[in-house]
Amino acid sequence: MFKNLLPRETNFFDYFEQHCRLGIEASKELLAMVSNPGDMTERAARIKEIEREADSITHVCTDTLHKTFITPIDRGEILGLMQRLDDIVDSVESIAARLVMYDIKESRSEAVALVDVLVRATHEIIQAVTGLRNMSNQDTIKQHCIMLFDLENQGDLLMRNALADLFKNESDPIKVIKWKEILERLEKATDRCESVANIIQGIVIENS
Repeated sequence: MFKNLLPRETNFFDYFEQHCRLGIEASKELLAMVSNPGDMTERAARIKEIEREADSITHVCTDTLHKTFITPIDRGEILGLMQRLDDIVDSVESIAARLVMYDIKESRSEAVALVDVLVRATHEIIQAVTGLRNMSNQDTIKQHCIMLFDLENQGDLLMRNALADLFKNESDPIKVIKWKEILERLEKATDRCESVANIIQGIVIENS
């Protein structure tokens, strides 16, 4: 009977990886949106579907955690990692919604560059998360985290340069207001990828 209380240790890693794949898909949809504003409404609707799927995985993972007696890693780390992964998808959905709400007809190259950084970051995240299944891969996991920190720095620099260009060269104050918020939200999304890297590093340290 006690054996029935024990979890399959792969369950939580499965949840993480499923969520990571949704984060990649959502980011790619967002990249398509800013690269080709012509079909924003349809892509935003797909991102909303992805966000709901990600929420469902988060809820199932959290519910499973409450019912699990023994976990493969610290319970707080499981909850924290899943919440931070969910934050990324939530950020992408909020950006997509604003692109539609603000009726963006023309994109900006800086926005495309920022979303490209985000897409690259989501790929690094799934590599790092997959590595958690086997803690003998600690050096590889750390390298992916280092890359995530570097990508966050790239995103921060891109955002600052993008805002400087926006304020200097855009004469329409409404466009300035719209794009300032979008660019800042894009940079915030890369910040959330860095938050995931911080949690992963903590997990590695705890299990070293």
